Amino acid sequence: MPDYTHAPEPLGVPTRRAALRLLDAVLRRGESLESALPAATRAIHGPDRGLAHAIAAETLRRLPDLDAMIDSVTKTNLPDDAKARMALRIALVQVLILGTPSHAAISTVLPLVDGGPRKLVHGVFGTLFRANMLLPEVPTLPAPVELRWEAAWGEEMVDAAGRAIAQVPPLDLTIADPSETEGWREKLGGESFMPGHLRLGDHDSVPDMAGFGDGAWWVQDIAASLPARLLGKGEGHVLDLCAAPGGKTLQLASAGWTVTSVDNSQSRIKRLRENLYRTHLKAEVVNADILEWAPSEPADAILIDAPCSATGIFRRHPDVLHRVRPSIIAETAALQARIFARAADWVKPGGTLVYATCSLEPSEGEAQLDAFLSARSDYTIAPVDQSEPPAGITPTEAGTIRTLPGMLADQGGCDGFFIARLKRA
Repeated sequence: MPDYTHAPEPLGVPTRRAALRLLDAVLRRGESLESALPAATRAIHGPDRGLAHAIAAETLRRLPDLDAMIDSVTKTNLPDDAKARMALRIALVQVLILGTPSHAAISTVLPLVDGGPRKLVHGVFGTLFRANMLLPEVPTLPAPVELRWEAAWGEEMVDAAGRAIAQVPPLDLTIADPSETEGWREKLGGESFMPGHLRLGDHDSVPDMAGFGDGAWWVQDIAASLPARLLGKGEGHVLDLCAAPGGKTLQLASAGWTVTSVDNSQSRIKRLRENLYRTHLKAEVVNADILEWAPSEPADAILIDAPCSATGIFRRHPDVLHRVRPSIIAETAALQARIFARAADWVKPGGTLVYATCSLEPSEGEAQLDAFLSARSDYTIAPVDQSEPPAGITPTEAGTIRTLPGMLADQGGCDGFFIARLKRA
């Protein structure tokens, strides 16, 4: 697609043009929304950047249904990357999801079709608006994702995933001192599913909330908090591998472990250091590739939050539904296997290894564990007891944890994770 750089433009158009750049980056180039955001929004500032991100994210949440709506009133389907289709997606999602008045929605997207079929865009939008068409209550997932997840988990999971993506995820906090959970619940509201956890619905800006500046808590989905919880109170030295931005490092340090955190991303390491500073917690931070780095001596425990497709966090990052393809899943699964095998040698005899991925793909979870255990007779599963995760998340028969859409649905849901705790002989 051509470069959409125009200046000066009518009020509101630069924001929609930025949203178009974001969608183009995700759908055509396979970038994530977060990585594309700085370049796509360089011409706008402040709240306009947030609005551009919201338009793009909500479009990605509802893309199959928006396209079905557009196709229902056109004689010939528009190409997926046509400027007309992109403009209609952006206009429709503003009216149907974000509550933008129809005249503002259409007037700010027509300039995006510069040199294209403006009359077609205006006509299709007007036809749909007059017909009072509505998006379905349960969003439709992209067809490849729906087929893949239905084969792995069944129709009920696919339906739950559709319901989950339609909702704004709640805000989960991990409390540094679990004994203070009730006190923070009284201060901030919300509900707690287990000691050290707090879930909020409506809330202020996170940095403005009581306790943030003092480092009393940090933001972390309840599913993401489970891997570190499975290591319990600190009893020695733990390696947190692929650690940044640091939620699990903070958990381990606050639980009393001596922590070495390793990650190969400088920008994410910077965030980890900032989080440690804010929470007054300590860890040795190493910026290195764990396929090349090695510890000086074995550790009592290792937590591997392995790099993955991240399809389990689709509620917060809907771009993964459109840019993650089987080839990417296969590549990350191969990388995980190398990390898993290498790190396993760094655990002391009798020590513990927790393996986790924020993925809903069995090849990045169950299959990964099966292959590892087949190759390593010195490791066995240390089964997770029902008392360890919160009510509503039940360990599998094998003693691992698999969180799926639909779990904790009445309380706001949770991210998709696979977690296994292993013991070395």
